Amino acid sequence: MAGAALRRRLSWQRAEVLAVRRETPRAWRLVLDPPDWPGHAAGQHLDVRLTAEDGYTAQRSYSIASAPTDPRLELVVERLADGEVSPYLTDVLRAGDLLELRGPIGGYFLWPDGADGAVQLVAGGSGVVPFLAMIGHHRAVASPVPVRLLYSARTDDDVIGRGDLANPPPGVSVLVTLTRGAPAGWTGLTGRVGAEVLAAHTVPPAQRPRVLVCGPTGFVEAVTRSLVALGHHSDRIRTERFGATGGQ
Repeated sequence: MAGAALRRRLSWQRAEVLAVRRETPRAWRLVLDPPDWPGHAAGQHLDVRLTAEDGYTAQRSYSIASAPTDPRLELVVERLADGEVSPYLTDVLRAGDLLELRGPIGGYFLWPDGADGAVQLVAGGSGVVPFLAMIGHHRAVASPVPVRLLYSARTDDDVIGRGDLANPPPGVSVLVTLTRGAPAGWTGLTGRVGAEVLAAHTVPPAQRPRVLVCGPTGFVEAVTRSLVALGHHSDRIRTERFGATGGQ
């Protein structure tokens, strides 16, 4: 049975595109209906493959934004001007089209079921996407685990998952910091996530939280170094990273 389940996850299938919605000025949310989806865990990702008429293929990995209990599969794709895949997904793809995908993939960067204390999430840019699935899962199962999310975005317009983050479930707190200026009336933080911000706005290391960090490689490495310097144990920290441009 395990082998059959693995083959299903690693086999390509065509999913119907139900919607393509603008999420931010640079990101779009894809709503998909795969016919043979085996289900996923919060934090997993999937592969998307495009095939040209001459047979050339390109594929990229995208974190799953929807909670495991959601009836549809959702991705958030950030458009990269020099990308092979993201311009098609954001500019060309339309509702009713079919999109090749396989998954779910990943068993490391997951919502920590059975967490023995608080969970701290730290996101940079589109690195917040798997945390949207985790917060959605937390809401769906009415989890008692306290969660903090510290999310770094360029501007207020670049905040992904605004609706979900503005109304988190009980036990979840969200703090956004903007690195390229803030609008009038902004009540969140401004500036990059450095050691001072982490010390003041994350779960203290004495509480031994589970920590998950996701974002561009440089962001993840800098945050992880700071967390360890602040006293967090490296074995309590898990990371997911992508290239400086997002790798899409």
